[in-house]
Amino acid sequence: MDKAHRLFVGAASRSPSGDSPEASAQDSDAKKASACPVVGSSSSSSAAKSSGCPVVGESGVNPLNNMPRGDDGGAVGAASELGRERIVSSIPRAASEDPPKHQEGTPEEKWVYPSEQMFYNAMKRKGWNPDEQDMGTVVKIHNAVNERAWHMILQWEASLPGSCEEQPRLRRFTGRPQEYSPKARLLNFMGYKLPFDRHDWYIERCGSVKRYVIDFYNAPPSPQSPVAMHLDVRPALDSPSAALHRLYMQWRHVTGM
Repeated sequence: MDKAHRLFVGAASRSPSGDSPEASAQDSDAKKASACPVVGSSSSSSAAKSSGCPVVGESGVNPLNNMPRGDDGGAVGAASELGRERIVSSIPRAASEDPPKHQEGTPEEKWVYPSEQMFYNAMKRKGWNPDEQDMGTVVKIHNAVNERAWHMILQWEASLPGSCEEQPRLRRFTGRPQEYSPKARLLNFMGYKLPFDRHDWYIERCGSVKRYVIDFYNAPPSPQSPVAMHLDVRPALDSPSAALHRLYMQWRHVTGM
């Protein structure tokens, strides 16, 4: 199984409820995903040393296995030392009185990505046999793809006529890899392959919550991007306004407007 499948099916991050969650992801996207600041120890973080990123504290994280306190549930450490730095994403986090355990002790304004050690532990708990040497690449791909998904959601939100001025925030997300969306099933009926993963992201904005569906497809690899994916991001058909929004965007795409 390739790194993309191991990432999204085997080791995906979790939503506040504890569920498994996460265009092509190019190498440049992966580099952007390693932006500052870094969560961890400035003395032990190679990322902080090489990039000069500021480092934020790790309170709430079990130092024995780098898993969030109260949520290490049988975590298995790697044979060698894996990276423990956690990258702060660009994705705003909606305020919550009960934040997910894997976000405790991190900056409240943004979601924070898991470290290499946390990914390795999660994969081992799920019964996978991850290669420690892959963890650095897997984490970079994970971060880059999430940044790309958020960018595409922002494009949808910006296209809304008369949209409010409030910044969209990610409230929670969940993984549903075995539950294919109606659109994915329709495309499969027409001869296309099924996505290898699906996420539902819940966006909070202007006092309401909107669900987005993200289908992940394998894309043809290239020398510049040996692990490539296509993301199909769109609002879930939970309301008439969401259906009209999708029709409007389809019209814009067809007419080139």
